[in-house]
Amino acid sequence: MSKIGLIGLGMAVTPHAKSLVDLGVAVVAFSPTAARRAAFAAKFPFPTTADIEELVADSSIGAVGILTPPNTHLELVEKFAAAGKHILLEKPLDITTARAQAIVAAGEKAGITIAVMLQHRFKPAAEKLAALLASGRLGRIVSCSTRIPWWRPQSYYDEPGRGTLARDGGGVLITQGIHVLDLMLSLAGPVAEVCGFATTTPVHRMETEDYAASAVRYTNGALGVIEATTANYPGDAEKIEFIGTNGTAVLSGYGFAARFYDGTREEFSPPLDTCGGGADPMAFPHDLHLAAWTDFLDAIATKRAPRVTAREALKVHHLVDAMLEAGRSGMKVRVRE
Repeated sequence: MSKIGLIGLGMAVTPHAKSLVDLGVAVVAFSPTAARRAAFAAKFPFPTTADIEELVADSSIGAVGILTPPNTHLELVEKFAAAGKHILLEKPLDITTARAQAIVAAGEKAGITIAVMLQHRFKPAAEKLAALLASGRLGRIVSCSTRIPWWRPQSYYDEPGRGTLARDGGGVLITQGIHVLDLMLSLAGPVAEVCGFATTTPVHRMETEDYAASAVRYTNGALGVIEATTANYPGDAEKIEFIGTNGTAVLSGYGFAARFYDGTREEFSPPLDTCGGGADPMAFPHDLHLAAWTDFLDAIATKRAPRVTAREALKVHHLVDAMLEAGRSGMKVRVRE
């Protein structure tokens, strides 16, 4: 693989950089901020630059990771896609679904690969659960419910732009819960309609929602509930729970357990179970980022689609839109396909 460009050296960069060190690829990292370039260079063996046009023009750079705030994504994707560079994009796609759709269009027009860092799909437990569901052993799925009981202190939202519509595009759903909601959709299939509530609790001072609760109906007829918050001190592991006609299965953090009416069970409990659901949003290993980067680079090399394409990532944006609209209107809302 030719060189990789890293665009943005803020809070999200560490697991990306660790993954690229593990993969042994050449990297050039960009930030307009001297202090961030210096801090990055002290931790990682990659050169840095303050000139983004240098990366755009560098023909030896075949792909970039865009790790900047969500409201910058569309313009950066258009810039690098026009230069023929493949893109791994941090979630969310952008701050509005219209801008997210423009990202999909820009990538498809340029004929480049865009993968989205929704790394929870790469959890070994999630892959085992996906295989179990595909096998039909759980029977017909009658319910899928998801709970994201995370915590962020007020200091987290005191950072300029954090939790605002202008920079982040929303609160707990699009910024934190998006990982788990995307995984849920990949396992349970699309949601048809939503009703529920979304609010900013007295726990936080912020513009956007820190709590959302919805009842949902999936297109396959299954029912469920979704609860997502960053007001649950001190934070706990997310859960996705399935009820089938032959038993139940629960994905909790990095592990899962399934129990069947015939008395048998399946379990998977990895030694490390930290999800970034507490006060430190970066308190997790980089194994899932490494898996996502490996998939992205292999997709480029073999000319296939990555596991999470930009078009695939639009599905979770449509679900978030519907949950927020239901909270605003008090009405049942159909999820856009």
